[in-house]
Amino acid sequence: MTSAATPSLVLQHTGSDWALQGRLQLGELDSVWQQARQTLQPGDVLELAGLSHCDGAGAALLFELQHRGIILRGLAPDFSRLLAALQPERALPASPAPQCLNPISELGRLVAGNLDNWRTRIAFVGALLLSLRNCAPQARTLRLREIVRLCNDAGLNALPIMTLISLLLGIILAFQSALPMRQFGAEVFVANLLGLSLIRELSPLMMAIVLAGRTGAAYTAELGTMKVNEEINALLTFGIDPLRFLVLPRLIAVTLMAPLLTVFAELIGLTGGALVMKGFGIPFSTYFSQIAGAVDLGDFASGMIKASVYGMEIAGIGCLFGLMTGNGASAVGHSTTRAVVSMLVTLVVTDGLFAFVYYQMGW
Repeated sequence: MTSAATPSLVLQHTGSDWALQGRLQLGELDSVWQQARQTLQPGDVLELAGLSHCDGAGAALLFELQHRGIILRGLAPDFSRLLAALQPERALPASPAPQCLNPISELGRLVAGNLDNWRTRIAFVGALLLSLRNCAPQARTLRLREIVRLCNDAGLNALPIMTLISLLLGIILAFQSALPMRQFGAEVFVANLLGLSLIRELSPLMMAIVLAGRTGAAYTAELGTMKVNEEINALLTFGIDPLRFLVLPRLIAVTLMAPLLTVFAELIGLTGGALVMKGFGIPFSTYFSQIAGAVDLGDFASGMIKASVYGMEIAGIGCLFGLMTGNGASAVGHSTTRAVVSMLVTLVVTDGLFAFVYYQMGW
């Protein structure tokens, strides 16, 4: 080996054997370790009498060489004890083979996992209701400033994206409905269709989807990061209930903002439809009078009930998966992904249940 400075660790060939001389320590192992792997073959003799120092990293090098079949000779007693502590005579453990489950066992594992998830969710809902009951007589103990901040974030800051989506939704529905209606000269009844579909179904559902992707995912990421950083454990250490301190303000804020966002989305969507109908020759007065005749208070109330339930579900699922986050940065992303998927599935199922209940009630 040639260098401008004399290396403190040298691996060199001496006749039929090899010799390692110098300080066998962490800072000197980079080049020598690669050289030893490339040049030493099983059965070669490595003379170690020239070593003046050996640390744990150096012992790891000797451990690997001995397992490759290199014969170590002349190692000092102190260094021999360090190598013996690694137990080089013991075979390296083999990684366990992946366990192959039969279909019945795999099905049982999936069922047990789903039951455990549902048990966790039911326990979370119960604990949340208990915390809400305990907090009701002392409403002043809630962090009102935090609730106002969360309302501003979930409601006011969501208006731009809600405006864009609701306006485009109203325009697209009006166009797609007016074109076939035009064949029968019934463009005016597009207003009835828009009023019923937006107020009863589409505006609450679109609001919930936007809120799930924007606010629910943010809640999962926030609480998940707090869980990873041990902030949740710190609250428990100080005797503070995380449900009351973190979850309830978010649940209240989203539940309050969801109906207001739905009303805003309905107004913007109907406005977009009115612009399209104006292009088809339908005056604004005729358009809105048709909506007023087709939509009643029950339709509006049904949309508001949906929106409130959607808001509770989004906030609850987002906080639940945030508190269930594991360790590591990747766990936050995994929890957020699971939370958004769970929110969307829950929203669709809930919407189907509402449709069935409303049908039975004659709404």
